[in-house]
Amino acid sequence: MSAYVQLLDAAIRDLEGRKAGGERFVVVSPDALNALAAPAPRGRRPDPVAAPIRPVTPLAVPPVRPSAARAPTAEKSAAFAELRARVLACVKCPQLVATRQSVVFGVGDLNAQLMFVGEAPGADEDRLGEPFVGAAGQLLTKIITAMGQTREAVFIANVLKCRPNQPPGELGNRKPRPDELATCLPYLREQIQLIQPRVIVALGGTAVEGLFSMSEAGITRRRGHWMDFLGIPVMPTFHPSYLLHAETHADKGLALKRQVWEDMLQVMERLALPISEKQRGYFK
Repeated sequence: MSAYVQLLDAAIRDLEGRKAGGERFVVVSPDALNALAAPAPRGRRPDPVAAPIRPVTPLAVPPVRPSAARAPTAEKSAAFAELRARVLACVKCPQLVATRQSVVFGVGDLNAQLMFVGEAPGADEDRLGEPFVGAAGQLLTKIITAMGQTREAVFIANVLKCRPNQPPGELGNRKPRPDELATCLPYLREQIQLIQPRVIVALGGTAVEGLFSMSEAGITRRRGHWMDFLGIPVMPTFHPSYLLHAETHADKGLALKRQVWEDMLQVMERLALPISEKQRGYFK
């Protein structure tokens, strides 16, 4: 075996080992990049082992966000636009149609590898037509940022696309009924099938109930344990609003945040995202 083939084989094994260990980028030099781009001379292959070694200034090549490498195809964009039009025009739940201000379809990257699914829009979401824009949404954005991602790089949606109507005079948010979740689930299934995320995070027990047509999810028991939806791994975790309510109890709030973060670390590991020691130590 030639020195060139031996070196190539060793380089491949090294890169595969680094990838398995969670590394997402390597350090290379400008000279090395230029050499790789240049055509090899005709005749014999260059022998890298024999090449003189010159000191270089390392250049860190940052990882490319997975969904940033390609734009959604015209076919996918058209299918999503058609689905969005159907969802916005939906009148299957008359009690929701009568009180909603907006149909909250979902936002994010159509090629997202990570998708967050909540239960239903609240008052802020109903008013603005975008999921997770209130206090719970701001906390979700912080979680996404702490994972090294952005809202634009993921996709965020709810099982139920309309805000559950409240009896006159009552404030707050009503939990979606099973029949409402079941009526809207096909729309979410279509979103998931079009996006094909590698991982879904189910935010709260109602999201799990809606996704899996359960009468009771038992989120405290299920969180942190992988589930499967349409062949896609799902990580159930607490809803951000639950974390906000728990902040009135300092110790409980910190413990719950750590549990949610441990769930997100599992998600990051499944997606082979880089995890720093600082990230591993959050909320400890």
